[in-house]
Amino acid sequence: MRIAILLLAAGAALAQHVATNLSTAKWTHEKNDLPGSESVLLREDPQTGGMDLLVRFPAGHVIAPHWHSANERLIVAEGKVSVRIGDSAETQLDPGGYAFMAAKDVQRIACVSQTRCTFYLSWDGKLDNHKVQ
Repeated sequence: MRIAILLLAAGAALAQHVATNLSTAKWTHEKNDLPGSESVLLREDPQTGGMDLLVRFPAGHVIAPHWHSANERLIVAEGKVSVRIGDSAETQLDPGGYAFMAAKDVQRIACVSQTRCTFYLSWDGKLDNHKVQ
């Protein structure tokens, strides 16, 4: 419920209408994604490159440490997600949990629940991934 309200609030400020539910969203698999992972592109701003996505990963999936040139926001819809930002302690987020990751902060995200994890991601600028070695 909280994710739906936040998505509607975010959509209300945009020039283009977006409304969807997790159960009826058009989930797609990308070639390079982990088997079982899916995403839904909700919106992309052609001027800033900012975007909004729904993503879901199978239980146990870990997104390797990386950073972006844009600020990122994450809201958990289902499952339990572990987030570590920079040198901070690892935080576990339950459904409705929120994380803000400032541009260039190294982040590590993992699905730590026994079930898949679904979350909303938003970037306020062009999405670019920089892996951390």
